[in-house]
Amino acid sequence: MNTSSSKPWILGLTGGIGSGKSAAAEHFAALGVHVVDADDAARWVVEPGRPALDSIVQHFGNGVLQADKQLDRGALRSLIFSDPQQRRWLEALLHPLIREEIAHNLAQAQSPYAILVSPLLIESGQHATTQRVLVIDAPQALQIQRTLRRDNTSEAQVQAILNAQASREERLRHADDVLVNDTDLKTLKTEVERLHHFYLTLCGGQP
Repeated sequence: MNTSSSKPWILGLTGGIGSGKSAAAEHFAALGVHVVDADDAARWVVEPGRPALDSIVQHFGNGVLQADKQLDRGALRSLIFSDPQQRRWLEALLHPLIREEIAHNLAQAQSPYAILVSPLLIESGQHATTQRVLVIDAPQALQIQRTLRRDNTSEAQVQAILNAQASREERLRHADDVLVNDTDLKTLKTEVERLHHFYLTLCGGQP
């Protein structure tokens, strides 16, 4: 167990769309690691009643709301993907709020290390808050294939998301560890377990 004197160190876990980062994160969580997902934090900050949602509606209009007053992510996504300026406006609003939410959730960790899962770990600068970075990597053709199978989306939209995310080379440049996920779930889990045992030996994320 953690004592107050040994705060958990933070592992940043990232990978492009369809790389398998969610499956890897789930297995780390099953091993008892405290996992915070930046996508969840991004959802929480725009829930009805939170100030961010009011700002988004004022800026983009009621077309970004569903009938139940929840944010219509699909509508918002199509507005910002075609307009970099609007995407920057949204990021300037949400990133500080998401950062706060993430920090609050990571502070609850009781495991020897905690994980921040974020598809935009590098692009958003979130990697600066972590002590170590693990990249889940997969060939781009496989990323597209997996995403098309999982989401009801077009190849063009998957390509747009890939283009908005850091390039594979950029991610790998920031990586302390790389897990290549190009086979099956069983292999992925074995690799996660190997890394977990290694991470338990680290102090502050460093050997």
